[in-house]
Amino acid sequence: MDFLDFEKPIIELERRIDELRLSASNEHASVEIDEEIQRLEMKCKELTKKIFTNLSEWQVAQLARHPLRPKSQEIINAIVNDFQELHGDRMYSDDASIIGGLGKLGNISVMFIAQEKGTNTKEKMFRNFGMPRPEGYRKALRLMKLAEKFSIPLITIIDTPGAFPGIGAEERGQSEAIARNLFTLASLKTPVINLVTGEGGSGGALAIGMGDVLIMLEYSIYSVISPEACSTILWRNKDETEAAAEAMGISSKRLNKLGLVDYIIEEPLGGFHKNPQDTFKRIIKTLEEYLYNLQNKNVDDLLFERRKKYKAIGEFNEI
Repeated sequence: MDFLDFEKPIIELERRIDELRLSASNEHASVEIDEEIQRLEMKCKELTKKIFTNLSEWQVAQLARHPLRPKSQEIINAIVNDFQELHGDRMYSDDASIIGGLGKLGNISVMFIAQEKGTNTKEKMFRNFGMPRPEGYRKALRLMKLAEKFSIPLITIIDTPGAFPGIGAEERGQSEAIARNLFTLASLKTPVINLVTGEGGSGGALAIGMGDVLIMLEYSIYSVISPEACSTILWRNKDETEAAAEAMGISSKRLNKLGLVDYIIEEPLGGFHKNPQDTFKRIIKTLEEYLYNLQNKNVDDLLFERRKKYKAIGEFNEI
């Protein structure tokens, strides 16, 4: 299925419009058919706007996981020139769920690190559904240090349900790998921009999600845990997923109200997949603007502001 439950009324109208267009092409198009198509197109646009301006947190989460939503590899191919992928962590293996390498954003050389879910069944299996293992995070760590060594800005693209929770991953030090990345990002002497394009889940996302600027696409999410897992833990069943999503406030708009998001990139009506080219242009424009501003700062100021930003999150006083 290439649509979500709440999109069904829209899909039905679009199918009706397609049927009318097909009949009009097979016969002599009548004025009545043309008028009906225009009427339905207007109705479809109004319905889409109504639905998408009143999305719940759970519906935003579903949209962030939409089967047609562009994945990280597609985004990199669209916004980056001369991308050269770098493989392996030099310790264990190459984790395909993490894509990393050098490329140019406009005229600026940038190191990219991204989480890739895959698009079809075969690719999803190969990419482990976008759930990195320790070697994936250690590959990311190697590329972070490489970017720092040559004073190259770092852009991370976040789209993962979370780190892989398998026994092998735990045996190879999953939590240590995530913690090491956070420790490194906190003091990395080069500009770091984090871009959440789909699902930012748990520490698996945070392991490449600490930086100077956090940018989110309008219908992306960022949370400490998935709504399904939260429902299972707090309510002891999976039936409270919607309530869990609402309580956590995982959408870009809710997070922006808390001051956790620096910028939200507006998506086309209906989501990223409805007009990818337009969204790619907005991503390029936003990243270039922030890169220009960050590159004009000296390293000491950059690190001071980065640490200050994260120290201010969740601040509390002990009594």
